[in-house]
Amino acid sequence: MNRTLSLGLLLTTVLLGSACARASEEAVSSSASATAAAAATASAAAVMAEATIDPELPLAIVHKTASCGCCGVWADHLKAAGFPVEIRDTDDMHPVKQRLGVPAGKASCHTAEIGGYVVEGHIPASDIKRLLKERPTARGLVLPGMPAGSPGMEMPDGYVQPYTVELVLADGSTQPFAQHGQGG
Repeated sequence: MNRTLSLGLLLTTVLLGSACARASEEAVSSSASATAAAAATASAAAVMAEATIDPELPLAIVHKTASCGCCGVWADHLKAAGFPVEIRDTDDMHPVKQRLGVPAGKASCHTAEIGGYVVEGHIPASDIKRLLKERPTARGLVLPGMPAGSPGMEMPDGYVQPYTVELVLADGSTQPFAQHGQGG
């Protein structure tokens, strides 16, 4: 990814970071929404100009609330990695998470359906590609919360909070799948 695009994504993440935390509690004010929407649109346009869809990768259907900016930045991360992406905004994420089998306590701000798997949270595209290559008998991947430095939650100083992406087994239990961040 070139430096200009990286800076654009970083700026968008900083501007929109607080929107995710409030997304389920309140709507963003109309002027902040306009500013955030403009930044997100510029970022998305830059990513799409740089991204090439890999015909070998399945469609990523991303479910999110309309006001969640970091969700859009994560979707841009997938696009930059070659995934075709379809965004589905919803007012209530609970039924989506329930239908797809996201385990209790393992939720994040967005949920995706990719290649027959659920992908919950700010999971790196490289982990999703590994999942699709290995094709384990599992429901998918989860990354609870919103770890600092994960895709869509990038930090200005480059810091990546240690986090573990978990594989959700068919019975709903989880096991570590990938480690990221300083010390991870």
